[in-house]
Amino acid sequence: MDTDNSQQTTLEEYRFVKQTDSIVDSIIDQFVERATFGKTKYGVDLDREDLSVLEWIEHAKQEHMDAILYLEKLKKIVETKGL
Repeated sequence: MDTDNSQQTTLEEYRFVKQTDSIVDSIIDQFVERATFGKTKYGVDLDREDLSVLEWIEHAKQEHMDAILYLEKLKKIVETKGL
C-alpha cells in the first residue's frame, strides 16, 4: 500500500458544485483545470502569501494586457474573413 500522503486523494479534496448550464459548467471546469496546471507548473497556488499587493496588481495587469492582445488578434481575423 502506498503510504505517501501526497499521492492519496481524500474526499476533503473535492468540492461538489451543482450543475447549472453548459457555459457556466464549462467555465468552472476550466478554472479547476487552470488552477491544477498552475500548481503543477509553478508549485504554488493563489493561497500563496509571498507577493505584495503591488506584485498581485502587476500580475493582473500583465494578464489583462495579454487578453487585449488576444482580442485584437481575434478582431483582425473577423475583419479579414468578414465573419
